[in-house]
Amino acid sequence: MVIGLLRVRLHIPGADSLKDKRAVIKPLIHRLRTSHNVAVGEIDDQDVWRSAVLAVATVYANRAQVESLLVKVAKEIAGGEDYEVVEEMVEYL
Repeated sequence: MVIGLLRVRLHIPGADSLKDKRAVIKPLIHRLRTSHNVAVGEIDDQDVWRSAVLAVATVYANRAQVESLLVKVAKEIAGGEDYEVVEEMVEYL
């Protein structure tokens, strides 16, 4: 069993309030959860308007499956128009 964790820091230039930030982050989290069957949550910068740190976690039988899924998720996140990816980190346990 392999656990994969993708951590992504996002910059949201159009967010002038926490409400604006949530309007960008919530649909992204929902889309990732439903289309890739992963656990997703905002883990840092909750009170910062223009920044968000998301963690995406998954579990599979082998590392190749985990890597494949996390690459797909990272590509989907990078394709967003309302934000930009500032930092990305992957860990395997």
